Amino acid sequence: MRIGILQCDDVMDELQPEFGNYPAMFEALLGEVAPDWEYVTYRVIDGEFPDSVDACDGYISTGSRYSVNDGYPWIGQLETFVSALAQAGKKYVGICFGHQLLANVMKGRAELSDRGWGVGMSFNQIDIKKSWMEPYQASLDLVVSHQDQITHLPPGAEVLASSRFCPYYMLQYGDHMMSVQGHPEFSQPYSSALMARRADRIPAPRGREGQASLAAKVDDRLMMRWIINFFAKDGALG
Repeated sequence: MRIGILQCDDVMDELQPEFGNYPAMFEALLGEVAPDWEYVTYRVIDGEFPDSVDACDGYISTGSRYSVNDGYPWIGQLETFVSALAQAGKKYVGICFGHQLLANVMKGRAELSDRGWGVGMSFNQIDIKKSWMEPYQASLDLVVSHQDQITHLPPGAEVLASSRFCPYYMLQYGDHMMSVQGHPEFSQPYSSALMARRADRIPAPRGREGQASLAAKVDDRLMMRWIINFFAKDGALG
C-alpha cells in the first residue's frame, strides 16, 4: 500500500539533529509494522498536495504547532482535501492537529480548551472496541502536546477512546476515517525536549506533571499497529 503523509509542521530546527523531522518519525514506526509499504510525504504546510485523492491508498495527517482555526490558506486547502477524501471514501488517519481538523470538516468544533495544556503522557480508556484494534487492550496511553481540543462532537462520530481531560480522544467516522489526539510518533525523550523548549508557554506546574508522567509506559507501537490495521484493506495486517 501507498500511504501519504500530510505534513503540517516541522520539528524545531534545534531538535532535528537528535530527533529528525515528523515524516521520519512516522516512517520509522509505521515501517516497523509494514516495512513493505510505501510512504510519501506532502508538505501541505507549504501548499504541496497530492494531485488527486487517488494518489495514495490512504493518508495520515501530522500534528502542528498551529491551531486549526488560525485561518492560514494551507489550512483551508487541507480542509478541502480532507473533505474530498471523506466524499471519496478514502482512508484517513488524523493525528492531533489532523484529529481536530477532521472534526471541523465533519461539522464538529475544535477550539482552545479551558482545561489548558495537555503535555507528557495522557491516559485513556477504550470505549468502543474495533476489529482493527489487534492486539487489543482496554487502555491507550500516548504522548500529547496540545492546547486545542474537540469541544463539539461531529454528527455520526464514534468515540473510541476518552479521558476526563480529553473526552473525545479518539474518534471514527464510518469505516474509512479515524483520528486521535495523541502522538504515537513522538518518543518520550522528544516530548521531554519539546516541553523544555516551551517552558515559557506551559505553566510550570503542568510542565512538571508532564515531565513526571513520562516515566509511564507508552503505547506508541501498539497505536502504530492499530493504524496499519485500520489502513489495511482486510482490516488487519496478516
